[in-house]
Amino acid sequence: MSNQNQSANKRIPRRAMLRGAGVTMALPWLESLHALQGNSNSAAPFPKRFGVLFMGNGINEKHWKSEGDGAEMKLSKTLSVLEPIKHKINVIDGLYLKMAMGQGIHPGQTGCLLSGAVIDKGPIIHAGTTVDQMIANRVGQDTAQQSLVLACEQPMTGYHESNFSMAYSSHISWQSADSPVPNEVYPSLAWDSLFENRGSLRNLSILDRVKDRAGALERKISSTDKSKLDEYLTSVREVERRIEVTRKNKDVADDAAKGKNRPAWTMDRPANGLPEDLREHARLMCDIVAIAFQTDKSRVASLLLARDLSALYYPFLNVKEGHHAASHDNLSDGYERISSFHLSQLAYLAAKLDAMPEGEGTVLDNSCLMFINNMWAGRMHDNLRLPIVLAGGLGGTLKTGRSLNYLKAGNENRKLCSLYLSIMDRMDVKLDRFGDADTRLANL
Repeated sequence: MSNQNQSANKRIPRRAMLRGAGVTMALPWLESLHALQGNSNSAAPFPKRFGVLFMGNGINEKHWKSEGDGAEMKLSKTLSVLEPIKHKINVIDGLYLKMAMGQGIHPGQTGCLLSGAVIDKGPIIHAGTTVDQMIANRVGQDTAQQSLVLACEQPMTGYHESNFSMAYSSHISWQSADSPVPNEVYPSLAWDSLFENRGSLRNLSILDRVKDRAGALERKISSTDKSKLDEYLTSVREVERRIEVTRKNKDVADDAAKGKNRPAWTMDRPANGLPEDLREHARLMCDIVAIAFQTDKSRVASLLLARDLSALYYPFLNVKEGHHAASHDNLSDGYERISSFHLSQLAYLAAKLDAMPEGEGTVLDNSCLMFINNMWAGRMHDNLRLPIVLAGGLGGTLKTGRSLNYLKAGNENRKLCSLYLSIMDRMDVKLDRFGDADTRLANL
């Protein structure tokens, strides 16, 4: 091979970028690009990813149970939405967080959930760096976006009756003790950030702007990779069409807000430009996380589906009360449907990642998604145990298809922060201590 051809091939990375006017589209892993790059180490490890999906205010504990492992795993009514991927999940019961107990209800049960930090009351917020941001600080240097921090609900302001700031209930991801990471609630803005879509052309199709470069790339790759690329571009087009609906709604809301001399985000949904249908909002955010993981645009993400003290409504579930009010009757059929709906977002995202080939496995096989709640039973504000589900094998480092129960293991052996230390170990973030834990979670 000539030196000129070698140089040309080296310019084709393992994950290519397609650039157009005011846009950059990262592509999924393509085997033939890896070969063209001249890298003979086909067994090179794929990146590991970590994602958090949060639902606040507890679940219906009558219908949250997992027994057995592997094909014999039996999932209760709420968990049954995970049945198609149960061989790639771990249902974890019995973990708790000491710092979130005895602090009062709601903000005190949420502000330290992902950090294990002691949080402060009063006007000056003080929490701690969360596990997702600890990981992002380590692996985010290798990606265009250090992390995605998304939400389906606007944050609250002011103070709770317990004298904790509502910031603790509104944010699950914290960069530092005094800095929660801002939640991106608008799908169109999260989409623009993912594709570096900017300027006056951002209302034009991303795919149309990279069409010529995509065509040129297709002529260089294998037929298998061409099919994979076509499938990826088709999925992007489908999401893009839905995103454009939300973009128009946001533009209308912004114009209306200007006429009222107030920011759009201070208005109620859907006047604030957020999707009126929560189902579409949640799916779009999951789709954005999936594309970010698939293309290695980011390896860390958090999605706040329903915050603590959530004000979301669920007419499509035939539930009249708002989320928080419904949680006070968490044993009701209606609240079970709410719990099932939010857990189904984990099922959707995990299945989507599992349908994305990556080497001999899938993107899910190289990821760990964690679904977590700040309470067990909302009617009692009980957080003595927390509902947790993990999905994905994290590059073969995490055995899946198990029901893990630590409820009777003793408080020293059922620390939530021990789970975080175990996950961070597998993400190559080595710490002696995190929160209240200095040991790893046994049997994980």
